[in-house]
Amino acid sequence: MFKIELSPSSDSGEFTTYSLQHRHIGAITALVLISLLSSLAGTPAYHAISNCWEGFIWGIADPVMRLERLALIVAIGLLSAGVVRSTWMAACFAIAAVLGTVIYLSPIYLPNVPIAIAIFTIAFGAMLIIPIQLNWVVLAVLGIIAGLFQGYANGESVVGLGIVTSATYLIGVSLTQLAIVMSAREIGLSLGMGKNHQPMFSKIRLAGLAFCSIGIVFLGN
Repeated sequence: MFKIELSPSSDSGEFTTYSLQHRHIGAITALVLISLLSSLAGTPAYHAISNCWEGFIWGIADPVMRLERLALIVAIGLLSAGVVRSTWMAACFAIAAVLGTVIYLSPIYLPNVPIAIAIFTIAFGAMLIIPIQLNWVVLAVLGIIAGLFQGYANGESVVGLGIVTSATYLIGVSLTQLAIVMSAREIGLSLGMGKNHQPMFSKIRLAGLAFCSIGIVFLGN
């Protein structure tokens, strides 16, 4: 009698990883298209929010309504894939964005916010192009500063709203930004982000070049 033993195969796990990677890429691509169409259409920054539900919906939508802001979030997510404590980096950015919106409602003034967002988009894109391994603390600090400007830019939407409506708006913004950052992180991990032997024209570097181009265009405008 012959005994046949079947060794466990990794094909199923590889297929699942491959499928999840393409789902993340497809989701990010769809958001980029929505953001591009919104930016070209000139969607106004101010929204007439009248209740908690509208605040929550606009909070979910705002991070993807402007292409340079979405590019900044995706770039941070990709960069976080190459650091040890990537979850902390994503959390710092999201918390700083909420704080930036609160700062907008205070007497504190942050100057040249659109210029700062464009510059950070270019800087993070350049970090993806140049194979330099930065300490996670440095990236977290840069993410916090970028998050402050990002949140400050969203602050106009909550002017005149009640506390509960503003809170639902901030919850929506935080959920969207965390989802984008973590999805971009998964894409970065699947593409080998953080490895020193990436080819010159790898997908990560091409993405970094795209982010730099977006930042330069909006900086020029």
